[in-house]
Amino acid sequence: MVGLNHTRLTGWAYSLGVKREEFVPLVWAFVYFFCLLCGYSILRPVRDEMAIEGGLKHLPWMMTATFLTMLAATPLFGWLSARCSRYRLLLTVYAFFILNLLAFYMLMMSHLYPEWVARSFFVWLSVMNLFIVSVFWSFMADLFTPEQGARLFGVIAAGGSSGALVGPLITTGLTFIVPVPVLMLASMLFLTLCLGCVYRLDRWGREQSAHHQSRPGDPLRGSFLAGIRLTMSSPYLLGICGYLAFLTMTATFLYLEQTRLVSEYLDQPEARTRLFSSLDFTTGLLTWLTQMFVTKRVISRFGLVAPLLFLPVISLIGFLGIALWPTLGVYVVFSVCR
Repeated sequence: MVGLNHTRLTGWAYSLGVKREEFVPLVWAFVYFFCLLCGYSILRPVRDEMAIEGGLKHLPWMMTATFLTMLAATPLFGWLSARCSRYRLLLTVYAFFILNLLAFYMLMMSHLYPEWVARSFFVWLSVMNLFIVSVFWSFMADLFTPEQGARLFGVIAAGGSSGALVGPLITTGLTFIVPVPVLMLASMLFLTLCLGCVYRLDRWGREQSAHHQSRPGDPLRGSFLAGIRLTMSSPYLLGICGYLAFLTMTATFLYLEQTRLVSEYLDQPEARTRLFSSLDFTTGLLTWLTQMFVTKRVISRFGLVAPLLFLPVISLIGFLGIALWPTLGVYVVFSVCR
């Protein structure tokens, strides 16, 4: 029986293009991204509801506050990256967000200044999402070679999609039996599990560094201004920045309109939260199926350009649909497809 299970496991790994020595770190990376996005996805429907609770007229200002907070936090993160080892940096980032979740739990349970807590939570979770995902992929890019990334990153990304699939289900289930603030504690649990995965992956990376000249566990060096100078001198990096900037602007427009329509169609916070959870679950399911069965094959055959063109093309079609039929259903379908 053990031999049969080992054969099946080896065949499964081979079908995904995984080498024997890569299997253990791949599993840890998969679990890491699962816990990370599951913890975030538990809170994402709450953030969307907080956007309404904080007042729709204040939503553009909340987004501006998110931008300014990121602008202030990025140099601090760069400073830490240049001085802390990889493991200490990740430990610091996750410990900080875990303590923040505990603070929000206590504030929400106290019911003090609920509108301001809602606005603060919206900004905080938006910043948290950007940081934890970028830190994760920086860690993965540091651990795996470009050749390994082409084969393994699709599977690792499916771990995050699996977490994004489970998180909304946890949110929907818990809201029937516990108040919303308890969701902070559930998210804390998954972020804490991420620390164990970081430890195992960092130890594997240090073992692998003996075979290379680089030392992946060392601080990243450099500075925030050095990153700006490098970006401005590279047409390639400027192209990436432009790609992300245009996609973010269109996503912001879509989010503002979708939130406004949801507030008009549904007047109960619980109903709105469950709608947001359903959207996240549907998105997670489609993303998981895509990343497990499509991403690797498309990248292997056509390279990265073709997949990167999918989102702009979908956006063009979606905004055309909105121009013709500006209803909540069209916004929902377009949001899920993006």
